[in-house]
Amino acid sequence: MEHKFLGRSGLRVSVVGLGCNNFGQRCDQAQTRAVVAKALDLGVTLFDTADVYGGLGVSEEYLGKALENRRADVLVATKFGMPMGEGLKRGGSRRWVIQAAENSLRRLGTDYVDLYQIHFPDAHTPIEETLRALDDLVRSGKVRYIGCSNFAGWQLVEAAFTSRSASLSPFISAQNHYNLLERSVERELVPACNAYGVGVLPYFPLASGLLTGKYQRGQAAPEGTRLSVPRFKGALSDKNFDKVEKLAGFAADAGHSLLELAIGWLASQSHVSSVIAGATKPEQVEQNVRAGEWKLTPAELAKVNEVSA
Repeated sequence: MEHKFLGRSGLRVSVVGLGCNNFGQRCDQAQTRAVVAKALDLGVTLFDTADVYGGLGVSEEYLGKALENRRADVLVATKFGMPMGEGLKRGGSRRWVIQAAENSLRRLGTDYVDLYQIHFPDAHTPIEETLRALDDLVRSGKVRYIGCSNFAGWQLVEAAFTSRSASLSPFISAQNHYNLLERSVERELVPACNAYGVGVLPYFPLASGLLTGKYQRGQAAPEGTRLSVPRFKGALSDKNFDKVEKLAGFAADAGHSLLELAIGWLASQSHVSSVIAGATKPEQVEQNVRAGEWKLTPAELAKVNEVSA
């Protein structure tokens, strides 16, 4: 397994990480253990979860139990900020940042988190308040590094400027929706990340299955799949299927699958530190890891850009 530095930090992460959003929803504890065990066997070191995954903390609990005595061998990333119940249990206020971190540590069964990320920007809390609370967690040893998720380019720059001017721990990672069909982050966020030494962690690398061949043009998404949900159905457009079919043809000509192209293309980007790929079965972990081994040449990257840009 290849490892990359996460931004300009000294933290090295596996080029393919394991997204743990299925734990507690589509995976029970036994399935979680099997998926995590396969990931560990294949050299995956980055395990990404969130306090809301699995139904208010269940993913963190399952992941903590599955890691057992392997905690020192891995990097645990989790997130805070999404609603965790009624009232004040949300956002980026000092009050909630500190409490949310303590709650996550308890559920994960650990005394530190390697990467602690704010899940979404909080328009009601000054970024300096959030960063000062996170800096306190870093100084206390409960958090090693901090990152953001779903930030726009300008929000990342504001956070970077605030950290520099106030001598606070900076964000070293930005986790955003990014794949061959969703490249909007390349306009502003990626240049901002490059300028401030922030590593990109793409989520939904397979476009919720659209980049695996799971869906067919003109057919409704199977019940229970992500794209069967009304707010995601727009992804099943002719425009996207035109791209998918061209990408699948390119991958086949190169001796690879569409899935291998989706993950291999992201892993080949210099600004991407690790591709966050979910799995519900051990064999899916193996597919994702193997896909990350394809390093596209400059000529191949240029050809893919013609189709997907």
